[in-house]
Amino acid sequence: METIADIAASSAPHASAAAPWLALARVRGLGPTTFKKLADFFDDPIRALSAPAETLARVPGLDRPVAEGLLRFSEWDEIQKELTRAAAAGASIVPYSSPLYPARLKAIADPPPFLYVKGELAGSDERAVAIVGTRAASEYGLGLTRELSRGLAALGFTIVSGMARGIDAAAHEAALDAGGRTIAVLGSGIDVIYPRENEKLYRRICERGAVVSELPIATPPLSFHFPARNRIISGFAVGVVVVEATEKSGSLITAALALEQGREVFAVPGAAGASRSRGPHRLIRQGAKLVERVEDIIEEIAPQLVPRAETAEKPQPVLPADLSAEAKKIFALVAGAPRQIDEIIEQSGISPGKTSEILLDLEIRGLLRQLPGKKFQVM
Repeated sequence: METIADIAASSAPHASAAAPWLALARVRGLGPTTFKKLADFFDDPIRALSAPAETLARVPGLDRPVAEGLLRFSEWDEIQKELTRAAAAGASIVPYSSPLYPARLKAIADPPPFLYVKGELAGSDERAVAIVGTRAASEYGLGLTRELSRGLAALGFTIVSGMARGIDAAAHEAALDAGGRTIAVLGSGIDVIYPRENEKLYRRICERGAVVSELPIATPPLSFHFPARNRIISGFAVGVVVVEATEKSGSLITAALALEQGREVFAVPGAAGASRSRGPHRLIRQGAKLVERVEDIIEEIAPQLVPRAETAEKPQPVLPADLSAEAKKIFALVAGAPRQIDEIIEQSGISPGKTSEILLDLEIRGLLRQLPGKKFQVM
């Protein structure tokens, strides 16, 4: 029987860098959340698969059945077959350790150990917005989806969705028609096009973006795959836009996951009383940002993107000599990242009234600017 050392040293197909990651996915009881615990504890999956029982016992939260599965793993023939199937399907496998693995997705609590990819992932996909909604969309919903998707794509954002009928398909198509990038996350194997009517769209996405899945080759689109798939859609994105959705729609699952992941949630209002408006209206009542145009999305997510692009080059301003110690403290807080006024009050320990007075003074001096939602950012 082959050992993990044999696998690492071999030049056979299953010696691919992806093989140990595929192995982790086949360990019984080892889901994405447990995988993240292993990834945080070990430098690489080979160490996890070759670790003795006493080392595995030190992994926080690792259940005994999972540890036993790691110790007994021997399904390397199946791993080799899966690599062969992926190659035959024209799919690459991007493991968690790859620099191509999306950084935002890597940071969620339950990332996939690897992604099957057709097409290409790009660094620009860090600027991604997900647009999701009902399969039974209205003309109003489809029209607004196309408008939002085209506008975001024209500004350099990658559009992420699930390639379903209705809102999803419209979002992908509009991004492509605008010359932008789009990513489709499937609830099936990457070689299984669902629905079949989207075959042409699937091929266009492969050419101008990426189709991705965490599921093995040839996995059918079973209903229970889609809720798990939705965490990947939101995980790719800075924010999630829900256009039309009933109160039981999977799009609301995506929105809930987005909130758990710290993403912005946006909702497009619809006709009062229409079933497909109930989902977005509920989200708006719960605090989602109401969206009618692209600018509504940009003004909310821009603060998250500016530091990534500018921090390395933008020098810190010289503070006036007469600035008080309290003002310097507040400026230092905001210099780290844009902050909402309540965060500033809590973290500075300065009274609300005094904080408001200092923020106004810093704005007048041209050191800070106020963003929507009472957030403040260094000029």
